[in-house]
Amino acid sequence: QVQVVESGGGLVQAGGSLRLSCTASGLTFDDYAMGWFRQAPGKEREGVSCIKWSGANTYYADSVKGRFTISRDNAKNTLYLQMNSLKPQDTAMYYCVAGRIFRPGAMVAGDCAYWGQGTQVTVAS
Repeated sequence: QVQVVESGGGLVQAGGSLRLSCTASGLTFDDYAMGWFRQAPGKEREGVSCIKWSGANTYYADSVKGRFTISRDNAKNTLYLQMNSLKPQDTAMYYCVAGRIFRPGAMVAGDCAYWGQGTQVTVAS
């Protein structure tokens, strides 16, 4: 049984930082591209960042480029998202995802076989 579990969300002031973590079990972690989606109330789901199985290739949404950094530790079956210079518009539920497809120019929810339950990030102005 595959389990994807996020942690690290919370409340932070604008300009601050948070690091999200995601552990995945029940799958061969380095066979999967891993990534993060987010969704704010009343807004469409957005693909934030994705990293290929080897870690050599990454994707970032324009809205987070230069502020967020995705990384993975395949030995620990763990994915990270370092979020710096946070803005109120980053407030959302953040979901960790795993899939067999990596697209360098976009994230497609249908490519993701497994989803976590989400961790809330709230950025106060």
